[in-house]
Amino acid sequence: MPISELEYILRLLSAILCGALIGVEREKRLKNAGIRTHIIVAMASSLMMMVSKYGFFDVIIHDSISLDPSRIAAGVVTAIGFLGAGVIMLRHDAAAIGLTTAAGIWATVGVGITLGAGMYALGFTSTVLIYLVQVILHSHKLSLMSETAGEFSVDLQSSSKSIDDVKEILKEDRISLRSIRIYKTEEKTIATFFISYREKKNHDALSRLMAYDFVDDLTLYTFS
Repeated sequence: MPISELEYILRLLSAILCGALIGVEREKRLKNAGIRTHIIVAMASSLMMMVSKYGFFDVIIHDSISLDPSRIAAGVVTAIGFLGAGVIMLRHDAAAIGLTTAAGIWATVGVGITLGAGMYALGFTSTVLIYLVQVILHSHKLSLMSETAGEFSVDLQSSSKSIDDVKEILKEDRISLRSIRIYKTEEKTIATFFISYREKKNHDALSRLMAYDFVDDLTLYTFS
């Protein structure tokens, strides 16, 4: 049976609150999808779920018409993949970043659908769990996946080190070599090394990288 208009509004507000909580953590980490994105995703999915469940009561009163209220919800889950794909990017070394944000958007849809269906306890509990997973497991002390990646360039013509020499040095210092890009002109040959290492297992890697006398420039960034 239909529910009151106030109940509809309550479900929308609940979705907005949960979307904001999930988005806060992403916003603090300067991710592409922040508070506004997660609020809109949660609210829209809640709205679509309510339309799917309650928007066709004036139609199904006829005996010849039957509807599946889960079809719109299933379509929402599928369609959100396009938005999630938009926040995933590839680095130069072909490693993907933004997967956690994309997964968070997808989970936010689930929360919105749950609240739109009126399952408040499940929706709020899921929101808290998603938030805790994002915050706690992001900690360098607890996250096994926390990784520092970067790149540095070596002028092979002016340096005494060859590519094989640099590869051997990185191996000795327990720094993973992801890929190598070589840029060659008539004047010089520049090799760019894309690297990564786990800070938890190799906490002094940065000092060793900075001590390399053959490195022309060094760029590092951390992700998880």
